[in-house]
Formats: sequence, structure tokens, C-alpha cells
Amino acid sequence: MPRLNHWIFDWLETIVVALLLALVIRAFFLQVFWIPSESMVPSLDIGDRIVVNKVIYHFRQPRRFEVVVFRQTPEVGPGKKDLIKRLVGLPGEKLQIRKGIIYINDQQVIGAHPKNDDFGDFGPINIPQGYCFVMGDNRGASFDSRYWRDSSGTLKFLPMKNLIGQAMLMIWPLNRIGLIP
Repeated sequence: MPRLNHWIFDWLETIVVALLLALVIRAFFLQVFWIPSESMVPSLDIGDRIVVNKVIYHFRQPRRFEVVVFRQTPEVGPGKKDLIKRLVGLPGEKLQIRKGIIYINDQQVIGAHPKNDDFGDFGPINIPQGYCFVMGDNRGASFDSRYWRDSSGTLKFLPMKNLIGQAMLMIWPLNRIGLIP
């Protein structure tokens, strides 16, 4: 009987340690997110599962065209909800979209990521310090920084402090496993 008790204790100890490690990793390092909408098609489809690096922005600044997960602003909707978009404009930059082409500080920016083209115009706007500008890859079906306004109609930007992390890896479906473009 003592041998059985020892075996049970060993298994319980292993399970508890594994659960604690999983909780710490999820809380501070990596988290899996599910894609609920078509705003990031063709990069990410509805139902895809991705891994987000939650510590990277403690060591370096976010970079243009990274796919980021962030806490929504009150202008986007009520409640605490995490969203995913592509980081397009950084703090202190002038951004304009002409015929679907992005210009930063009056220079055309070419992204090497997949997107659904649109030919819309937006701006010019100046992104305040401490804020950024995000857009979905599926520009026609993305409720993003171009549309966030407060009750007075003033354009609102995404606070940098709302960034949760960089979307790095797609893990589901299995036929699409790989780095996120």
C-alpha cells in the first residue's frame, strides 16, 4: 500500500507542477488565440489558432507590418476583448492612404505581406506619441483604426499600452502550421 500511495503522490505532484507551469507560461509568455472574423484574410482565416509572444515588446519596440494582438479600445466596443490586426503606423508618424497605397511621412510604404487590395483614401493624419495605427489585411471587412471615433466623431488611435503581443505562429489548422507573414 505505501508503494501505491507514493505512486499516486508522484503523479499528483507532476500534474500540479505541469498545471502551474502552463498557467505561468500563458499569463506571462505565450498565449493561444482564436481568429473570430475575416478581418485578417488572407493571412489568417476564421477559426485559425495562433500563438502570441507576450514578452517581445518588453525587449523591443513593435515594428511596422507585424501582426499584433491588442485589447480593444472603448471606441471599438464594450467589454474587454482582444483583437488582431497588422501594425501599420507608429507613434509620431504622418499616415495617409491614397488609392489603397500607404504613405508614411509622405513616402510610399510597400508591405511584403498578403492583403486584400482596396483603393480607398484616408488621411492624412498624425499619429500621436504613445499610440499606433492598425489595419486588417482584409481591408474591406476590417473595422480598424480608420473607423475608430469617440462620441464627438474624433478619430481615436490604439494606445501602445494596449498591445498584448506579436502573433508569431499559426498552429491550427494543421495544414497551415507556420510563421505568420
